[in-house]
Amino acid sequence: MSIRHGLLALLERGPRYGSQLRTEFESRTGSTWPLNVGQVYTTLSRLERDGMVTQDGEDDAGHTLYSITEDGRGELRSWFGTPVDRSSPPRDELAIKLAMAVGAPGVDISAVIQAQRSHTLKAMQDYTRLKAQALADVPADRDEVAWLLVVEQLIFQAEAEARWLDHCEARLVRLAAAAATEPAARPAPSAGRGTARPTTSRPSARG
Repeated sequence: MSIRHGLLALLERGPRYGSQLRTEFESRTGSTWPLNVGQVYTTLSRLERDGMVTQDGEDDAGHTLYSITEDGRGELRSWFGTPVDRSSPPRDELAIKLAMAVGAPGVDISAVIQAQRSHTLKAMQDYTRLKAQALADVPADRDEVAWLLVVEQLIFQAEAEARWLDHCEARLVRLAAAAATEPAARPAPSAGRGTARPTTSRPSARG
């Protein structure tokens, strides 16, 4: 999640102070990716260092306000205009877990898949309930529309994960069936009854 660009997008609407940015960020994303104030101010400090925001006085309560600069607007336009890179996907804990569980001694990978599927389906139901609540009334402002987009993305992501888990389970079943039909390895022959022994010839005596 690009907090850096998210803050720039909020600052384009006008000067903001740190905790105000945190509140608006969480409102826009439905608190899906919560921030702490320290994280916000650390990001603002780096943006200021890079010339993308500047301090813009204080409000009536004495909060330091930040404004976006032209360089910041250029960075924001570039971010909106550039596709999110999928060539180097982030590490996925579930994919790593299943990859390591395959063949691991003492691990019932089917049980791992079943447990994850139950959790994923519950999460999808929770997200769907949140969506239904959001659609009970026509979204009144851009923050509600933004949250609706986020929760729908979470629903689609959970659906895809559930389908992938079904695929993993089916593949493991096929592999187990194939292994069961493979002919057993034939034991190596041992010296004993019914086994020809090598013969040795004595050298003939001369003279």
